[in-house]
Amino acid sequence: MNLTVRGIGRLLTMTDEPQRDTALVVRGGRVTWTGAASELPADAPAEELDVQGACVVPGFVDAHTHLVFAGLRREEFVARLAGQPYDGGGIRVTVDATRAASDEQLLDLAAARAATAMSHGTTTMEVKTGYGLTPEDELRLLDITARLAGRTPLRLEATYLGAHVVPAGRDRDEYVDEVVATIPEAAARGARWCDVFCDQGVFTVAEARHVLTTARDHGLGLRLHAEEIAWTGAAALAAELGCASADHLEHVRADDARAMAASGVVGVLLPTVTLSLRSAAWGHASVLRDAGVELALATDCNPGTSWCESMPYAIQLGCLAMGLSVDEAFRAATLGSAHSLRRDDVGHLGVGAWGDLAVLDAEHEADVVAHLGGRPVRTTVIGGVVQQRL
Repeated sequence: MNLTVRGIGRLLTMTDEPQRDTALVVRGGRVTWTGAASELPADAPAEELDVQGACVVPGFVDAHTHLVFAGLRREEFVARLAGQPYDGGGIRVTVDATRAASDEQLLDLAAARAATAMSHGTTTMEVKTGYGLTPEDELRLLDITARLAGRTPLRLEATYLGAHVVPAGRDRDEYVDEVVATIPEAAARGARWCDVFCDQGVFTVAEARHVLTTARDHGLGLRLHAEEIAWTGAAALAAELGCASADHLEHVRADDARAMAASGVVGVLLPTVTLSLRSAAWGHASVLRDAGVELALATDCNPGTSWCESMPYAIQLGCLAMGLSVDEAFRAATLGSAHSLRRDDVGHLGVGAWGDLAVLDAEHEADVVAHLGGRPVRTTVIGGVVQQRL
């Protein structure tokens, strides 16, 4: 947990201007010094990582994933390529496969995805439930997420998403009541957040308000799937409740975006979803930015609408499709995502932050955006411990 990183050609701390020809010191897992290589403290840790002129950035913070699942949705994907629109119904296919898998199978699958994400520079990840849709199965997914935390060095944030879709054959009101009744136990099983898929054909604004206010009363932070399929007023609800984040937002309106900005709600962009759904809904990033909303980027890793563990790919799409600048995209993938999780100890490399960093396989972060199809990250470090090397 003590490490000296030498040979940094370009360092992005996200707290200062980019630095050149620098070094970084981690002690006890946290950053204690950054500065010119020529001024490296004499007592710097003997354990060293020489990055040989590469660009170093904070470890990526993936603030929206559905990492624990079984099965694939190949038929749905092929149908979408043939022009069938997405309506959220495929979630139930994943629910059936996830319920059928054993705990060990789910844990192994999730651990493999976490390892892939880490190889792409992710060091902190939010993990939602939502593929159980009964109290027992949702709590089971929280238990598996807790076990996953012991299998991966990633910093995990667990989210209870019992309100993902209404299960087939269930009465809506009864199911919402069941989701609400499960919240205290979800908090006891390690959930830090509660989320609701509030959208056309899924949960209404009134239903989402009921779930989220109850979650808040039990000490959970609030997140919200909002305006992905159509405008419903979900973003305005996120502003009303002071949610930490509203995610997706493809159909957000400017007045709701301004309300989000005023309430400090972070807008989480999920460009890999837009690509997978073939919706061409790229303009919401500009609506949010123009309204003053702080932006985050995430993968939404899931089997149906974003089979992706790569934050650099989300950054590439954020720039090339959504129109973010390179600076905006890297900030959104690190500091912005950390803010959406209400964390000040990750997403940057200022003194006191965890020593979580990604060594890019490039001299400048812009090269990662420009180089399509390459492997963008050479080395990932978490808490001062080198996890993998290219």
